Amino acid sequence: MMIRPAELAAIKAGTVDLAFRRWAKPRVVVGTRMRTAVGVVEVTSIEQVSVASLRAEDARRAGAPSLAALKQALAARSSEPAWRIGLTYAGPDPREALRESIPDAEEICEISARLDRLDASSPHGPWTRQTLDLIDRNPTVRAPDLAAEVGRETAEFKKDVRKLKELGLTESLAIGYLLSPRGEAVVDASLPSPRQRAPRQQGTPLPRTIGAPATRALREAGLTTLEQIAGRSADDLAAMHGVGPIAIDRLREALAERGTGFAGE
Repeated sequence: MMIRPAELAAIKAGTVDLAFRRWAKPRVVVGTRMRTAVGVVEVTSIEQVSVASLRAEDARRAGAPSLAALKQALAARSSEPAWRIGLTYAGPDPREALRESIPDAEEICEISARLDRLDASSPHGPWTRQTLDLIDRNPTVRAPDLAAEVGRETAEFKKDVRKLKELGLTESLAIGYLLSPRGEAVVDASLPSPRQRAPRQQGTPLPRTIGAPATRALREAGLTTLEQIAGRSADDLAAMHGVGPIAIDRLREALAERGTGFAGE
């Protein structure tokens, strides 16, 4: 179930708790938990509804600007049933804590066994250690560039990286990936001595939802954390090529969650 970034932010804030979709049959059930850019979103209810029965309160709870706008959005694929889905924010993605958890020797053996099983089940041969090493040596590099370096299709490469992310070994950025502290420990365990890496960026990373063009523009200006962004005005940032209104809104929302804002606001 796709949910737009603005709706995700509103679900996390508690101002949106409904969504409406046209589906031939339900694609979620009560209790479904979806990991999103803002954390885990849980489905609390789902029922088929008549579009004619919808009211202004439904539109407000779904984050639509008006009842007419909600009905217009549901006008597409009118031959399929409309579904009213209850949603709630269920907390941060548990993989965030896992990524920061440094495994001991026993855990490293367990992780290694998991990696062996992924390699054994792969139609294109062993890939897990190669991919971890590739990301470790090329942090924040675009997925297509990483995939090309090992002669793989981007979609398949990204699918495999998601498997490593499930184990808490990698983290996704707006552009590219990083090994997590957990992933670094796993890689170092296979080396004669720990790899020397650049110090990790201190501070809160920029939200992935701002998009790659905005991320590139901010990186080029030396702005890689929300703490650095808070020292700049929205007008200054908007003047950068690639930082559009949507990126400004996402940054403003992320700053507000931490009790701060742009300079001068």
